[in-house]
Amino acid sequence: MREIIKIKMNFLEINRRAWNLRTGAHIDSEFYGNESFKRGRNSLNKFELDLMGDIKGKDVLHLQCHFGQDSISMSRMGAKVTGVDLSDKAIEVARDLAKELNQDTRFFINDVMSFPDVHEEKYDIIFSTYGTIGWLPDMDEWAKMVKKFLKPGGKLYLVEFHPVVWMYDDAFKEITYSYFNRGANNDTEVGTYADNDSDIEYAYIDWNHPISDVVNGLIKAGMAIEVLNEYDHSPNPIFQNSVEFEPGKFRIGHVQDRVPLVYAIQAKA
Repeated sequence: MREIIKIKMNFLEINRRAWNLRTGAHIDSEFYGNESFKRGRNSLNKFELDLMGDIKGKDVLHLQCHFGQDSISMSRMGAKVTGVDLSDKAIEVARDLAKELNQDTRFFINDVMSFPDVHEEKYDIIFSTYGTIGWLPDMDEWAKMVKKFLKPGGKLYLVEFHPVVWMYDDAFKEITYSYFNRGANNDTEVGTYADNDSDIEYAYIDWNHPISDVVNGLIKAGMAIEVLNEYDHSPNPIFQNSVEFEPGKFRIGHVQDRVPLVYAIQAKA
């Protein structure tokens, strides 16, 4: 048991440091467009907006909320929003941003998997999007956590990068990794998806989860899958050689529409 706890703490602290460094680079990046966000731009993308519909008056828990733009966007849409993230730097920025914009969005610093140990509220909606579950080792345990936080009949809205994406090298030239979860990936990175020219360097630990692991985890937790969509484009140019073929829609130039880039799940408690 001691060894398991040690390993868990190591990956949490390694990833916390990585996201603290990323947050510092992201705040003023063109990718996040924080100034236009402050002026009223909704940071949510069409995928999640279409999935959720009207959220006015809903209690929303935003898992792995980064520095809060999407959480605050949902507050602007009339929801009562709570965001949680591992990165203390990200939550510090999120709280300052909410205060500056006169939004009552709440933010907590916590690993989402241990959040139920310190937070007992129930929610109408669990929201999680783009590069979140890959930082968590076990989809069965993740799904149990999601179910625990939902009111009866509450909904999970998950929009994620497709696990096929993470099989390839950065240039999408060769298959380098398994589609299936073969254990933790330990790697280092210079720069970040929001600012490739940043000189930050950090280690990180992540996992690739096939869609079957996500869906089966939710089913085992007692959730009903209502929607499962796959898309041949991304709303953001986070991949090398991204080409915008329509406003706000990006594909990999030499891959085009032959590879799924994003999927979305709606599940009901």
